[in-house]
Amino acid sequence: MSGVKEGRSVAKRVATPRTSIKDRISRRTMLLRRLRRLLGPAAWGVFALVVALFVLIAVRSVAPGSSVAGLRERLGGWTGFTGLRIAHVDIRGRENAPEPWVMAALGVETGAPLLGFSVEAARQRIQELPWVEDVTVERQWPATIVVALHERRPFAIWQNQNQYVLIGRDGQIIAHENVARFKDRLPMVVGAGAATEANALLTTLDKYPVVRDRVVASVRVGERRWNLHLRNGADVLLPEGHEVEALNRLMQLQQDHALLDRPLAAIDLRLPDRLTTRPQAEAASANQPPAADALPMPPPPPPPEIPAAKRPT
Repeated sequence: MSGVKEGRSVAKRVATPRTSIKDRISRRTMLLRRLRRLLGPAAWGVFALVVALFVLIAVRSVAPGSSVAGLRERLGGWTGFTGLRIAHVDIRGRENAPEPWVMAALGVETGAPLLGFSVEAARQRIQELPWVEDVTVERQWPATIVVALHERRPFAIWQNQNQYVLIGRDGQIIAHENVARFKDRLPMVVGAGAATEANALLTTLDKYPVVRDRVVASVRVGERRWNLHLRNGADVLLPEGHEVEALNRLMQLQQDHALLDRPLAAIDLRLPDRLTTRPQAEAASANQPPAADALPMPPPPPPPEIPAAKRPT
């Protein structure tokens, strides 16, 4: 009898407790879980079917021999019905490039389909503008075109044959227009060949601020060497290829004799072992070259023609 009782007690101890009403999953919860499992794959299937149908219609609508641009225009037209249309143009990094030029090169109108706009074609057109060094064009959903400009920095004003232009450090012309507003901020170089050689000379002059601050124009002579025209009317004649040595001599003469402050018409440093100076003549003072701020600035030419962009339909 004792063994039977012990067996019953063990059976009671190992028996699984009954599940309470709170722990039971309701029929509603089970139904919702089943619906989620069924609708998940179905929804993705419907989405894939719609995309495939859209691509199939697009491919069938393109006639043999038509371009990708034609397909893009059709896609843009279809998506335009969904509200994906250009509402804003955001131009960033623009300082000197005229905004009308950028907009004309962008070739977009408010209300045009967003997907019908060619980002790469617009980027290539804007890249051709003289002020633009680099540019990125992007679509920003749902209705914005973003243009990020990196402009070229003007380095000097180049005067040649009575024409004034802005040039970059590489000597390439940046712009013909609005040159006069840079005359107090940029150095001036004059003469044939001056643009391509300006970087070397002006970088050297930066090491001699006492001389640099007196220079109003650096004149290229015979496309071989430089004359520095100073604010007091004097011309410093530098030797070909030995500008550093000549400027070192000039700085020493300035320290010892205040040479740059004297009323001289010319300081000739072309010979390394000889200094030649020419005093200003009273009668010749009226015939001296004008200062930089008195140099005439011709009117700017009309803006360059920008090829018209093909408008999306």
